[in-house]
Amino acid sequence: MKKIRKAVIPAAGFGTRFLPQTKAMPKEMLPIVDKPVIQYVVEEAVESGIEDIIIVTGALKRAIEDHFDVPNAELIKNLQAGGKQKLVEEISRISEMANFIYIRQKGHYGNGTPVLSAEHVIDNEFFAVLWGDEFIYSDPPRLSQMMKVHEKYGGAVISGVRIEKKEDLKRYGIAKVTPVEDNVFKIDHIVEKPNPDEAPSDLATHGGYILPPEIFDILRRQKPGEGQEVWLPVAIDELIKTGYPVYACEIENGKYYDTGNKLEYMKTVVELGLNHRDIDKEFRKFLKGLNL
Repeated sequence: MKKIRKAVIPAAGFGTRFLPQTKAMPKEMLPIVDKPVIQYVVEEAVESGIEDIIIVTGALKRAIEDHFDVPNAELIKNLQAGGKQKLVEEISRISEMANFIYIRQKGHYGNGTPVLSAEHVIDNEFFAVLWGDEFIYSDPPRLSQMMKVHEKYGGAVISGVRIEKKEDLKRYGIAKVTPVEDNVFKIDHIVEKPNPDEAPSDLATHGGYILPPEIFDILRRQKPGEGQEVWLPVAIDELIKTGYPVYACEIENGKYYDTGNKLEYMKTVVELGLNHRDIDKEFRKFLKGLNL
């Protein structure tokens, strides 16, 4: 089976839940201590063997391109003058992680549109999709776990996460599944944001995808729904109806960080701050001293 080399990262949304912060700054560039959210996503893809990172952007997203570009010569000069060679190496590494390709989103809104916008650079291959404003921290990386499932069973693969609180089921696409082995399930149907009492399981299938090129024709034919939006989960459901095998890989040794809303973003910053080697002790001391 041909190696999966390309990952599409949609990053064209307006980030309305973080306004006014995102009026001029991409939500994908919100910092988690000292790295933007999207860098965690890119690092996961690269650690899983991805060579080409295709970032689908929109207006006011230039900061993303600048971040993954070769560092400014004046910045390098300033750091070297201050004897900060480790920082020079760290920021230089960012642009060398992968081949970066940038595409402007075209067409209707919705999370299916940026995927369709990347069709011309996929070249009829299987490819990965990872959202630019959330990530799963796992060992081994989420995408590498999904790739192993794809290598064994073929077909499409979606990352799966168990939702602990019943009331949170309405926030995700919840899958009706048939067990295959251990953490692998065949997806029979995906119910998008179900009533918690009617959810088919507690397994949310979202965040990471390995998809076949056949998904593009389905996205192209999809009639825009509410808000004139084109949805990737709807297209995947259509793919399942054709009899194409789609699997859920329940991610092992991992934790999902939804940095697309204020509360979950703040939880992520605090948790990763407590595990950051430069500030963990003092930050923990600060939190313990708060009068809560």
